[in-house]
Amino acid sequence: MSVEWNDNQPIYKQLRDMVVERVMDGSFPEGEAVPSVRQVAADYQINHLTVGKAYQELVDIGLLEKRRGLGMFVRSGARDSLTENEQRRFIKQEVPAFVNRVHKLGMDMNWVAQLLLNGRGETADE
Repeated sequence: MSVEWNDNQPIYKQLRDMVVERVMDGSFPEGEAVPSVRQVAADYQINHLTVGKAYQELVDIGLLEKRRGLGMFVRSGARDSLTENEQRRFIKQEVPAFVNRVHKLGMDMNWVAQLLLNGRGETADE
C-alpha cells in the first residue's frame, strides 16, 4: 500500500486519523480487530513505533482496546462516540465559519436555509 504522507503533520497523527475514518465509515467494525502494528508498519513502510503511538492514542481516547495475546480491537460504542464528537466539532467550528462566510458574501440567510433544507445545495428554481 502507498500513502502520501503530509510533511506538515506527524505520520502517527495521520495514521490515527485514517483509523478514525475507517471506524466512522464502518471499514473497521466495532468488536473487530484492526490490522496489527507489524502489518500496518509493513503495508505503509513506516516504523512500528509510529504505528504503536497512533494506536496508543486511540486506546487512550477509548476507541480501541488491547486484548492480551489477540491484538487491538475497535471498542463497542466507538462509532457513536466518534459521531458525537464530530457533530460537536462541526457545530463549534464549521457552522460559525459557514455563517460568517454567508454574512460576508451578503447572502440572504433565509435563502441559504432553504438550500440546506432542500438538502441538495440547489434552489427549486435552478
